[in-house]
Amino acid sequence: MQRTVTVASRVGLHARPAAVFVKAASAASLPVTIAKEGKDPVSARSILAVLGLDVRGGEDVVLEAEGDGADEILERLADLLTEDLEG
Repeated sequence: MQRTVTVASRVGLHARPAAVFVKAASAASLPVTIAKEGKDPVSARSILAVLGLDVRGGEDVVLEAEGDGADEILERLADLLTEDLEG
């Protein structure tokens, strides 16, 4: 399963928004990857890997997970990315 999401936070997935996202991904029961066009998928549970993608506000990312409950996990993480996580 996968979801394409536009990142809503102005600063993208940097600093606080990345930390909030990684914390939520780490709490998921399945491993999740996140990718940006032109870059290989990385573990959504790794703050360094997520920061390394250099995702900016307004850019699309692809979330992917497999297994029971993947759809629900991806939906929850996608919803999180569509919020402004800076506040």
